[in-house]
Parts: sequence; structure tokens; C-alpha cells
Amino acid sequence: MVLQPTTLCNLDCVYCYLPFRRLRREMSPEVAHAVAASAAALTDSSSQLDIVWHGGEPFTLGRRKFEELLAPFEKLRHAGRIQHSVQTNATLIDNEWCDLLSRYQIRVGVSIDGPTALNARRVDLRGRPAVDRVVRGIGRLRDHGIRFSLIAVVGAEGIGQPESLLDFLASLGPHTIGLNVEEMEGVNNQRCGITRDQAERFWKRVMDWRRTHSEGPALRELERLTDYLHLSRSGQSDQWCRYGLDPIPTVSVDGDVVLASPELAGISDDAYGDFVAGNVRSQSIVSMLDQAHRLRYVAEFMTGLSRCQAECEFFDFCRGAQACNRYFENGSFATTETDYCRLTRQALITALYTSTKKEIAA
Repeated sequence: MVLQPTTLCNLDCVYCYLPFRRLRREMSPEVAHAVAASAAALTDSSSQLDIVWHGGEPFTLGRRKFEELLAPFEKLRHAGRIQHSVQTNATLIDNEWCDLLSRYQIRVGVSIDGPTALNARRVDLRGRPAVDRVVRGIGRLRDHGIRFSLIAVVGAEGIGQPESLLDFLASLGPHTIGLNVEEMEGVNNQRCGITRDQAERFWKRVMDWRRTHSEGPALRELERLTDYLHLSRSGQSDQWCRYGLDPIPTVSVDGDVVLASPELAGISDDAYGDFVAGNVRSQSIVSMLDQAHRLRYVAEFMTGLSRCQAECEFFDFCRGAQACNRYFENGSFATTETDYCRLTRQALITALYTSTKKEIAA
């Protein structure tokens, strides 16, 4: 479950998809209490729900207000039924934030696109580069012994430089690195211009880097591919089939809930309306999920998934394009292939295939 503690972000990344990132709107404790009630209904002693605080920049809320939002979940956290995570640009992290992160055992993901040249599109509201402040925040996490993952958006500048990108990210000491090929979504309505061939070469070089850096941090996309291959070879592919069906309820600052893709929060158009399944202050998320099939965009998304399964040779691994990519790229959730499919899923598979084929031939 994704929770938006505030719309405000202190950065203004060129490719950002958030429509209200310059506005300070904040989640109230009332909304957090309502979400906690729904979280209690969605979990039991044998299951755990990820609560992801994300978008805008959660730490612009301030520590006192952030703790007020965490408080309603404490009983569930101590019972092992929820786990907090936060996605941050790390520019505001100081010793006091580190103490809070440790106290609530919050998992940390940091967004950084590489060294200065590759991070040039991540700037603050005055257009100033943010990389030094991000690296400083990461250093504080390390000083406090807080494990963290990194997510890098790979654009046209970085698609041809995977080695320097990964060398830099690995040097920061994360336990996991995620690589997101730039996507067209939200208010970012420009395609990245990266071709399928470029993406395939990128992923092949990422695999080559992994072979020579086996002791380095885990690479999320390669770990996912490895898990898929392992389950397929061991006859447990039914476990992999569950991937991609997570409804990902996303709760905005005012309690409105969208399903399928967090990127749909705050977006509306004439055809689909505002994508809101309900408001958590007046309706439980359990009941929203029970009624989700009645939402036009959810029904169309399921149609699109069925089409993917029938038509696409990559479906067993991919499990279908993300809902937001279908909408933002193709204008309809009932469509199939997207740039996200081609650059992040298909190119990953074909890179492995061509690489393995050459090794066998040699």
C-alpha cells in the first residue's frame, strides 16, 4: 500500500510524474488512522503488508508530523503485520531523521540517477544540482548503519553508460540497486527516445557488469529474472504467476484511493474521471477492492492483461504491462504492449538470450 504523506517535493526533476509537487498539501492523522484500520483488516498474524511512504518528498513533512502519521500503525508494526518503507531523495536526511528511521525500523529507498553528469535532471526548485546533497544524506544513513536501496532513472544520457552508472551507485554502499528506464507517465508526457536495441545492449552490459562484480549489491531486475528462471526450472511457475496482480492501493493526502498504479493519483480526464475507488475516511480499502471490478479502468486493465496473455510471448515473465504505462502511453488500459514492456521487460529477456547464445557458440 502506497501512502502520500505530502504532495510537496523540494526537488523538481525534469521527468517527474507528480502533478502537484510544488504544492504543500499534507496527510492528516485522521486519514492515517483510517488507513491503519484498513491495514488491520487486510492482514493477520500470518501476513505482512508493506506501507510505502512515497511522493512528493516525505521528509518535507517534518519529523513531528511524520511521527503523527506513523503512530496509528504502531500496534500493527509491533505485531509484525506491517512494515514501513520510505522512498526519498535523501537531501533532508540528518542525524535526527536517522534516529527516527531506526526507531520505527523503516526501510529506506533513495532516488539518485548516478554521478553528477547522469544526475543533472534531478535539480531543486531553483534549478541547482542535487547530487551532492543526495550523497551527503546517503552518507548519514551509512553512518547510522541503516540499510538502503537505490533507484536510478535511466534516460538517454545513461543508457549507454551502464558501467559508470553501476560503479558509482555500488560505491555508495546500497544493498540493492533498481534501474528504471525512463517512462512516460503522469505529467511527464515526453517519450524518452530510447530504442529497443539500445535497451537490449544496456541490459547485456548490466549482466556483464554483474559477472565481474559478484560481491556487489543485488541488482533488482536481474534478481527478478533469476527468481523467474529458478521457479520455472523447479516446476514452481504457479508461484510466479501471482506476480503482477497486486492492486497496489494508493492513498493520497486527502484519503482518496486509486488502484493498480500509484502514478494515477491526482490524474483525471474526461474518459475515466479521477480514477478514485473511494475515500478511506468513509469506506474501507477492503470494500474498495471488493468493488474494484466495477471501475471502468480496472475492468479495462483486466481486459488488457488477458490480451497480453493471449498474444505476447513474454507474458510468462512480464505478467503484463503496468496499468499506468498502458494509459499514459496508449490512452487506454485495454491495450497491450508499451515502451515499458519493450525497454524494461522484453529487452531484459532478449539480452539474456543473445548473451547466452553467444557464450554457447564460443
